[in-house]
Amino acid sequence: MGAKIKIYIQEEGLKFKAIADRVGIPLNIFSAMLNGKRKITADEYVAICRALNVPLEKFVA
Repeated sequence: MGAKIKIYIQEEGLKFKAIADRVGIPLNIFSAMLNGKRKITADEYVAICRALNVPLEKFVA
């Protein structure tokens, strides 16, 4: 899931730091989530989708 979010952010030309700030997650943790080194909790996932203004189903397999 993190990889899909990462690709979406890159394709939209967004900045990782800006999204991390909107979500309220430190950039190093956000980066670990996007790179599969840390799991994304349900609450974090909802916050990320809200920050990106996408439906919750966007990144779910």
